[in-house]
Amino acid sequence: MRARRLTGSMAWLVVVTLTAAGCGLSGGSDDGGATAGGCKVDEGNVGSGKLTGDVEGKITFQTTNLKKDFGGFFNGVIKDFEKANPGTSVKWIDDPGDSTFTQRTVADAQGCTMPDVINIDAPTATALTKAGYLLNVGVKDPDAAKPFVPAFWKSSTYKDASGKAAHTVLPWYTGGVLLTYNTDMLKKAGIDPAKPPKTMFGLFADYEKIAKSAKGKYFATMANPIWRIPADWDQMDIRTLSADGKSAVFADDPRTTQWVAWMARLYKEGAMPKDSLSSSNDPSTPYSQGQVAYGSTNPSFVRFVKQNSPSVYAKTGVGQQPFDALGHTTAAPQYISVAATSKHAPTALAFAKFLTNAENQTAWCKDPNVVIFPTTTTSLDDPFFQNATGSDPFSQARKLVAEQLKTTTAYQTNVSPAVQKAIVSQVQLAMQGKKSPEQAVKDAQEKANELLKQAG
Repeated sequence: MRARRLTGSMAWLVVVTLTAAGCGLSGGSDDGGATAGGCKVDEGNVGSGKLTGDVEGKITFQTTNLKKDFGGFFNGVIKDFEKANPGTSVKWIDDPGDSTFTQRTVADAQGCTMPDVINIDAPTATALTKAGYLLNVGVKDPDAAKPFVPAFWKSSTYKDASGKAAHTVLPWYTGGVLLTYNTDMLKKAGIDPAKPPKTMFGLFADYEKIAKSAKGKYFATMANPIWRIPADWDQMDIRTLSADGKSAVFADDPRTTQWVAWMARLYKEGAMPKDSLSSSNDPSTPYSQGQVAYGSTNPSFVRFVKQNSPSVYAKTGVGQQPFDALGHTTAAPQYISVAATSKHAPTALAFAKFLTNAENQTAWCKDPNVVIFPTTTTSLDDPFFQNATGSDPFSQARKLVAEQLKTTTAYQTNVSPAVQKAIVSQVQLAMQGKKSPEQAVKDAQEKANELLKQAG
C-alpha cells in the first residue's frame, strides 16, 4: 500500500512505450470488431454508449501489496459482492508493488491480459488511458461520480489518445498533506504552533527562525529539494510543465527563482543539515530523533512517531500545510480502474463501484492497522473523522486531513525521474552557491526541455 506524496513518476517512460506500440481505442476495426489498445473487445466496452449487460461471470481483481495485512477485509468485500450478485466470481490477486509494477502492468495490457479490476496510481493511469486500455467509467456509467468528493472526481481525469479528458478511474483511498512539527522547537524560535503559515515562503521564514534559534544544535528540515519539486510549486500554483506536458515553463514564473533563492539562503544559514543536500532520506527518522523541527507531511507519519518515539510524540503538533496560491490541498490517491479489455465489463464495473462505495471505504479506513482516508463525501462526514475527541496529534491529524479532503483535487504534476533529477541538480548547485538562483532556474528549464524533446 502506498499513500505517501511522491513527486516523480514512471509516467513518461510508460507513455512512450505504449505510444511506440501504436495502441489506441476504437469503436471498430477492419474486420468489424471493436478494439481497445491492440486488443479485440466487446463493442459495448468502447465508444460513447452506456455500458449494459448482465452482472455475471468470473473476473480478476488486483490490488497492490494489500493481501498480507488486509486479507480478511477484502475477502469479506468479495464475499458480500458475490452474495449480492449470484453467478459472479471474483479472483483476487495481489501485486507486490515493487519498482517494476508499471512495466509489468504495461506488458499485461499489451498482451490483452490485464486484470478486469485493478488498483493503479496516477502515472499508470496516465499511460493506460492514453493507450485506450481503461474503461471510460464517466461515459459508461453516468452516475459513477455521485459518491465521490466533487473536486476529487473532477480532477481525477486523464487524457485519451486524442487529448480529451476521460474519467477512466474511480478515486479510492488517499493519504493527505499536513505540517508536523516539534512544538518545543517552534516556541524557542518565537513561532506560535497554533498559527501555521499560509504560504510556502511563510513556512520558509519559520525555517529561518528555527536556524537562528537552534544555532546548529538541530535543524528545521532536510535539504534535498527532491522532496519538494514539484510539490511545493504545485501548491504555489507555479506550472512546472506546459498544458500539453511537452515543455517546461517553470522559469517563466518569477516566484520559481524566489523559491530557489530561499532554499539557498536557508541552506547557507544552517536551517538544513549540510550533509542532507543529496541524501535520499526524508525527515521521518531525524524528526523522531529530535534532529529536525518539521517532520514528514504524510499523516501516517504521526503514528510512526507515536510508535517509535513517544517522547517526541508528546511534543508533536499538527497544522495545515500552506494552501498558498492554489487555495486548497492536493492529494495523490490510489485508484480503481476497469480494463476496457474485460470480457465481463458489466461485472467488473459493478465490483469496482461496490469496492469504492461509501460503506466499504468507511469500513476500511476505520481499520486500526491503516492510516488512510476515503474519497467519498459520506465517508469523510462520518463521526470517525469529524468528531475527534482527543487532543493527541493523531486524532487531530485525522480530523484536519478529512476536512481538507472535501475540497482537494488530485492535481499533481507528474514528471519523469530524469526531468526531476535535472531540475533538482541545478537547484542543488544554487544551494551550494555555485550558481545564482536565476542561472540555476534558467539552466534547469533548458535541461528539462532537452529531455522532454527527446521524449517526443
